[in-house]
Amino acid sequence: MTAREELREVKKEGLLGDLLDRHTWGTAAYVLLAFPAGLLAATLLTGGVVVGVLTLPVLLGAALLLGSLWLVGGLADVQRGLARLLGVTFARPALPPTYTGVLPWLRGVLSEGATYRALLFHVVQLPLAALSWAVLGGLLALTAAGLSSPLWLGQPGTPLAWKGAAVQAGPLAQAGGVLLGLGGLLLTGGVLNLMGRVWSRLARALLAPDGDEAARREVLALRRAAGRVALGDDLGATLHELTRQACAASTARGAALLTPAGTVQAWSGLTLAELASPPPVPGEVRVWVDGNRTLADLPVTLPAGVSGGTLRAVYPAGLRPGADELAFLVSMADHAGTALHAAELIERASRRAGEEERARLARELHDSVAQALYGITLGAKTARAALERDPSEAGQARTQASLDYTIRLAEGGVSEMKALLFSLRPDALEEGGLVAALTQHAHALEARHGLTVHADLGSEPHLTPDAQAAAYRVAQEALHNVVKHARAAQVWLTLRENGGAVTLTVRDDGRGFDPQAQGRGTLGQRSMRERAAGAGGTLTVDSAAGTGTTVTLTLPAAPSAAPGIGDSE
Repeated sequence: MTAREELREVKKEGLLGDLLDRHTWGTAAYVLLAFPAGLLAATLLTGGVVVGVLTLPVLLGAALLLGSLWLVGGLADVQRGLARLLGVTFARPALPPTYTGVLPWLRGVLSEGATYRALLFHVVQLPLAALSWAVLGGLLALTAAGLSSPLWLGQPGTPLAWKGAAVQAGPLAQAGGVLLGLGGLLLTGGVLNLMGRVWSRLARALLAPDGDEAARREVLALRRAAGRVALGDDLGATLHELTRQACAASTARGAALLTPAGTVQAWSGLTLAELASPPPVPGEVRVWVDGNRTLADLPVTLPAGVSGGTLRAVYPAGLRPGADELAFLVSMADHAGTALHAAELIERASRRAGEEERARLARELHDSVAQALYGITLGAKTARAALERDPSEAGQARTQASLDYTIRLAEGGVSEMKALLFSLRPDALEEGGLVAALTQHAHALEARHGLTVHADLGSEPHLTPDAQAAAYRVAQEALHNVVKHARAAQVWLTLRENGGAVTLTVRDDGRGFDPQAQGRGTLGQRSMRERAAGAGGTLTVDSAAGTGTTVTLTLPAAPSAAPGIGDSE
């Protein structure tokens, strides 16, 4: 879009558009300060150079000349601050400069193109500010004279002379004077708007940092954004950091991430209302003028071409991002798409894990608690039927037996439920300890399957959390195998810590098996060996047909435990 089209876009607001535009009042404040700022800069720089050259033979001049060179950059920073009144912003340097000495600093300053552009700005500013003052002063004088014409035009004693004849102005002349003043006011607003564009272009051309500095700033912002996306702990914080980096490393006044429906997800730099309207066109790169500002909309794309929304950057009127800055904003939009896709995958994985956990819980409840409740109901009905059918002493004995059976089932169901709830809590093992977990599991095994479990667990061993979890899962799997395959009547569960090692043993009196015939073992045995290896331990399985099975897990004790501590013998 050309400058003429941009101007026509602004003029759509009507005759009073320039006067009501806050950009016009910002330009007025800038022009008011430009002349004294330019005069100060010219006086300091000219005085410093002249006095420095004259006193150079006495070495004082060198310090004055270096100070004048430093003032070129220092005063440029002041001018960049004033340029905010025009709506022009300059990003801060990516990294603060480091001082390594006078000569390296001097070589660096003299080799930077920004130094010479800033010097040219200081040279041009004073005459241009004087010209701006003169034009605005004339327009304001004309406006003031026209608006105040009823006060001085046509009053008694103030005739107008024209070719030797005195003319007394009437009401029509006074109305014409007021119209002239109003026209001068509108013209002043238009001229201020034009001056704002001229000063904005001059400031951006001569006060903008070098391209290398902008590239370093963008690279640093992309690196920070990539680190935040890789962290992936909080989607809202990640998107906010992306908009903050996009705003900080560009010349945009604000940036926002919008959903495909136009809702703002995260923003930085401006208010929510300024960034949300008008709604973007998803999937389309647009740089366009909206009133007194320029908008750049970059699509946020997810895999398979799905739209993830829009990254919007807002610029002052007349300022358009360059190709390099647009490429940077496209990269930030890609980072936003990656963050949204990662959050979607995490949510999908969590949902899948939740479904699998619910299915496992349903199986556990069906296999243990549900069957126990059914047995309790059946035992209670049997006891009631026995009492109704035979109230004699023999009948009461049978009723007592049924009630005892029911009580055992109830106790077993409670133990099963406790064990199930214990395994569902991720922090239960860490809070209760390995000994408490194994004890609870042994009680559930006795109540549910009628096994006699001889638990000799001693005191709590010194194990890392990972080793604790491995020991508990190996014990669970070993006891499950006893119930499922061994046909045992008794199980011995032992836990010992001695000599910097923790040993867990599960032994049964079942039918046993031939380990050589099964090769590397069943899936359960492979799972136990993998858990043991993952915790830095070893697993051995000793068995023979008709002699039962012994599973031994050996884990290293935690480093904080001294040898021998925790031995219950």
